[in-house]
Amino acid sequence: MDPLWILAAGIVVVVGGVLIFKLHAFLALISGALIVAAMTPAATLENFAASRVKKNEWTQKQADKFLHEETVGNRVGDSFGRTCGTIGVLVGLASIVGKCLLDSGGADRIVRSTLRILGEKRAALAFLSSGFLLGIPVFFDTVFYLMIPLGKAMRVRTGRNYLLYVLTIIAGATMTHSLVPPTPGPLAVAQELDIDLGLMILAGCIVGAVTSLIGYFYAQWANRRWEIPLRDSATASLEQLEQAAQRETHELPPLWLSLLPIILPVILICGSTVLPDSFRVKPGKPAPEEWQTNVATVVDALGNSNVALMISAVAAMLTLVWYRRTSRRQLADAVQSALTSGGEIILVTAAGGAFGGVLQQTMIADRIKELAPDAQSLMLIPLAFLVTTAIRTAQGSATVAMITAAGILKPFAAASDLPFHPVYVALAIGCGSKPFTWMNDSGFWTISRMSSLTEGETLKAVTPLTAIMGFTGLFVVLFGAWMFPLM
Repeated sequence: MDPLWILAAGIVVVVGGVLIFKLHAFLALISGALIVAAMTPAATLENFAASRVKKNEWTQKQADKFLHEETVGNRVGDSFGRTCGTIGVLVGLASIVGKCLLDSGGADRIVRSTLRILGEKRAALAFLSSGFLLGIPVFFDTVFYLMIPLGKAMRVRTGRNYLLYVLTIIAGATMTHSLVPPTPGPLAVAQELDIDLGLMILAGCIVGAVTSLIGYFYAQWANRRWEIPLRDSATASLEQLEQAAQRETHELPPLWLSLLPIILPVILICGSTVLPDSFRVKPGKPAPEEWQTNVATVVDALGNSNVALMISAVAAMLTLVWYRRTSRRQLADAVQSALTSGGEIILVTAAGGAFGGVLQQTMIADRIKELAPDAQSLMLIPLAFLVTTAIRTAQGSATVAMITAAGILKPFAAASDLPFHPVYVALAIGCGSKPFTWMNDSGFWTISRMSSLTEGETLKAVTPLTAIMGFTGLFVVLFGAWMFPLM
């Protein structure tokens, strides 16, 4: 069966289940995943397993086990488990950080300080720039987890513009996530296309800055068009948020301590990224001294995102205990509330990962590759964009779409007669991973659940935002390749 028909069936089940039959997103996504898995022919699964072996992602033993032991339910469960293993600890710890920032008054302190320095009119710009900078070393989901409590606190204090704050956080972080190493997507694309990382970082920041600014203007327009209320959530009710906003300033933690749970994981993660290569053992290079190896071991351990968020969560909990004089029982209740909210996010996000995982097993990426024509000259850039967009829309993950598209387009980008630097192909791939955010994307559910937007509101407000920024990036890249080919 043609993978495009299987994709269409999965889309109908997921979108229809949520929007028409009002199913919980978890049930709709798992149902869609089961339908896609059941419709995938055995021959296609054999091709999928063979491609994994060819890419050295699986051993032949793993491929044989997949083909002979994996039922429809097991394949869905395995994809669910892989996503859950990737984001589960991160979401749980980030939920604790957000809850403690709200309860301790740390989020409110940051908001009050921002308003005092920039003024309310420029608060959204502060969210945009903060998200942009944090999105370079940190995953988009992590940035959103860390910043959405600040957006909620700002909404309580100002009484309006909640959608503006949500969208500017997204607009700032989502483009650097796909354009600027060291995040995995752009890093893998740069390596696949043999592009200097320094050039990729510089060019990605330029394109990302332009697209984020366009996203900022869209966020302003959307905020005027749609009034999205701040709703109760499992971590904090509106009444609790409003009570917190009435605290006297002297009752709040100092700014440096309020920022610590947000800045600390960024510093730890960046430390692992910027540590010189001379501190690590590299084949064919002189061995580092023992103290350098020890430093690299400690920095790499602390720079792991799970460890960094754990340290951040401990700092946030200690701040809550110290400034609110919270008892052990009250602290346990706060953590329980955070994990209850985080548990639903993990379930829905992992279900989205399951849906995307079984879509990958249909070989949808190769089917899209067959539809892509040969490219020459400047037309390679829109081709790179459209191929990535098609893969992203089909299977959900921006990172997977970028890596897959880079493999498809590598022969074109490596052509000796290419009239512009291949960095423009890499940037087009990054921009192409933005359209279209919908229900098979784990980020869609992260945004929806953490911000308390409904599925319809997320589709209405967030999906156009990422699409507009992606297409803006395409035009910026085309202009750059035309005016500044770097050859």
